[in-house]
Amino acid sequence: MKTTLVNKYKFKAFGLNIISDFYFSELPINKFEFGFEDIVIEKADLTLNWKHLSGQSKYFTIKNNLILVRIPNNAIYMIENGNKIYYSPMENVDADQLRLYLLGTCMGALLLQRRILPLHGSAIEINGKAYAIVGDSGAGKSTLASALLRLGYHLISDDVIPVTISEQGIPLVTPAYPQQKLWVESLNQFGMKSDSYSPLFNRETKFAIPVTDQFASKPLQLEGIIELSKNENDNITLTHVTGLQKLQTLYNHTYRNLFIAPLGLIDWHFNTSTKICEQINMFQLKRPTTRFSADELAEAILSTI
Repeated sequence: MKTTLVNKYKFKAFGLNIISDFYFSELPINKFEFGFEDIVIEKADLTLNWKHLSGQSKYFTIKNNLILVRIPNNAIYMIENGNKIYYSPMENVDADQLRLYLLGTCMGALLLQRRILPLHGSAIEINGKAYAIVGDSGAGKSTLASALLRLGYHLISDDVIPVTISEQGIPLVTPAYPQQKLWVESLNQFGMKSDSYSPLFNRETKFAIPVTDQFASKPLQLEGIIELSKNENDNITLTHVTGLQKLQTLYNHTYRNLFIAPLGLIDWHFNTSTKICEQINMFQLKRPTTRFSADELAEAILSTI
């Protein structure tokens, strides 16, 4: 598939130069010469690619270093060699729904192809170090990160957290892009008016929150990981995670971890996770579901670290 770098937008995200025919309002504009791009994103007709390669799969297929993903009523996406993302929109799909998958599933898959570990969560800079808040969907990761931002700390990433290992063996988190995603309930609790922000797509009650003034500017050492989950009672508990459970936690919260085995990355993921676990502290933080507790959770983290 031939790429033509004409009339493309240039962005910087996840520490990478991006050329795209899709405009991302949330990504910082970047000026670089053609030929110095790390990633190309462009529209293409992937109908035949899916027909010939998908087999019996309904949603995704992987052939060597090529990933095809089909999202019903959205698009077919192809992520190739860690440097190309193609998208084939279905009829009447909203552009905002495309951007969610391009910057989410597609970018997570591309980072894996580039041997960059993508964690699912929010990363915050605290006292010059990176702390990742991971957890299942709905755990409250972005809301907790927002509570920390309100205390003056800085966002590194929201949703997809890119982690690399330096030549010195230090795990580093690279800033993604300066935006958070918050549900309207969290906005209301923080006294933020939803009509001041754009919904992620039509009729959505989750909003895009720019954080340009509190965005980290450089890669930071990953000092700790906090796994956030819900508590069945009214208590907040914060406990250390140790031993093999640290490895399991990293696997559980690797973005799109179902791609790891088909890509042949099991050994790489294990070795990378081991190096990370040797260098960081890990905690499990449980929050009550009976009340809004983000500010208390933030204080619990700060008093511990």
